Amino acid sequence: MEEARRRQMCLSYVLLLAISSLACVLASDADTIFYEPFDEEFSGRWIVSEKDEYQGAWKHSKSEGHEDYGLLVSEPARKYAIVKELEEPVNLKDGTVVLQFETRLQNGLECGGAYLKYLRPQEAGWVPKGFDNESPYSIMFGPDKCGATNKVHFILKHKNPKSGEYVEHHVKNPPSVPSDKLTHVYTAILKPDNEIRILVDGEEKKKVNILSADDFEPALIPAKTIPDPDDKKPEDWDERAKIPDPDATKPDDWDEDAPMEIEDEEATKPEGWLDDEPEEIEDPEASKPEDWDDEEDGEWEAPKIDNPKCEEAPGCGEWKKPMKSNPAYKGKWHAPLIDNPSYKGIWKPQQIPNPIYFELDRPDYEPIAAIGIEIWTMQDGILFDNILIASDEKVAESYRQTKWKPKFDVEKEKQKAEEEASSASDGLKGIQKKVFELLYKIADIPFLQNHKFKILDAIEKAEKQPNLTIGVLVSIVVVFFSVLLKLLFGGKKPQTKVTAEVKKTDAAEPSSIQESDEKKDDSDDTAAPRRRTVRRDD
Repeated sequence: MEEARRRQMCLSYVLLLAISSLACVLASDADTIFYEPFDEEFSGRWIVSEKDEYQGAWKHSKSEGHEDYGLLVSEPARKYAIVKELEEPVNLKDGTVVLQFETRLQNGLECGGAYLKYLRPQEAGWVPKGFDNESPYSIMFGPDKCGATNKVHFILKHKNPKSGEYVEHHVKNPPSVPSDKLTHVYTAILKPDNEIRILVDGEEKKKVNILSADDFEPALIPAKTIPDPDDKKPEDWDERAKIPDPDATKPDDWDEDAPMEIEDEEATKPEGWLDDEPEEIEDPEASKPEDWDDEEDGEWEAPKIDNPKCEEAPGCGEWKKPMKSNPAYKGKWHAPLIDNPSYKGIWKPQQIPNPIYFELDRPDYEPIAAIGIEIWTMQDGILFDNILIASDEKVAESYRQTKWKPKFDVEKEKQKAEEEASSASDGLKGIQKKVFELLYKIADIPFLQNHKFKILDAIEKAEKQPNLTIGVLVSIVVVFFSVLLKLLFGGKKPQTKVTAEVKKTDAAEPSSIQESDEKKDDSDDTAAPRRRTVRRDD
């Protein structure tokens, strides 16, 4: 009996857990208004604009290093436009609405956008195949970067009920765009209490109040009063706080014509000054080019160079006394300034009631009927993925954890490994640079002059192919010690022998002397090793 009760309780617990899990799933599905993972080909579901200026080709492509697909911007320096209609318009006036999507700038982003436009219903005057930058939207959200612009936009397009005009209201001081090539997720949470929170990778970067004039530019609610456009400044209105003293007079000893600088009469010519030497002379080593034609090119003149004699002397050419500040200089006289008795302050037009002023407790959001991507970019490789509209923040968080986070962690680890490898490579390059500097110094050692050009040639090859550095270093060290040992143990006697042979063939032709020199080199290369062998036998 007791065993049956335990089984019944366990069964009830399992059933309750299953119902709870099912309820969570159903609730999650209920809170997910729209979700696009791009697991399947987008053609037929997303509509590409047929406007002539939008020539960029969209592709269904995998994110680099993943099996996950996304919507790819495949060509640089193009305009792109594509739109997805929602089954039902999304009402932004009631409850919480969460907008979220991922972008990955696989080739970076120097100049271009990667934002989404949440479009109004087509009754506002647009069609999917004619989607362009003029298509009316309710919200624009996402990264944009070009020149001085580097921001995650949040723009609300709101209708002024008095004027009927739609005005773009931009979040002030928006977050900046991450500068790496990783997948990032952007989230905008619109709350019923007028609060808007902007998250990047799940971290809150900005929190604003949609009705606050401090948070949006221009403010959603206009000023109550405005300057009267018909008000004019009176002709006798004096805005000068200070005026020249009308009673002031210029002093009798004030000389306006005195120069700012005068010659220093106390200066003397430095000893050793070369009066007859010009500062520049014709380059004595220059010669007229062989292809110079006096008739076509004119009379050839040697280029000028600094006179080397002037470098050792205080100066050359005609000596002139230097200038100095004139103690009598006062400049043009001006009357001193005094307070203006007629000063009335800076004129401003009078304030009048603003004819388009209105008040409201909640923004009059336009519904979202479609999601569009309309961008111009200089970079390709921009990948959009996991576009979500939800009515619960927890749904967006769940998608971040299950869809975005695993990809980001893999990419972050790969980036870290690449940075470490790059750091190690930079350290190796620094070592190689020092090695090359040492090799060039070795090449300049006097007793290696006969081998200098071969050594320099080997160094240059190693610089072009860093993997040869160690081999070249070993080769040069071998040459260094070979020549050093030759000088210490085997260089003198063969040199005397060859010299004697040259003397015997004193009457020989120059070519014979050249051959003797070549034999001398060969003798030098072979004699030393033989003598070292004899010494080791001893």
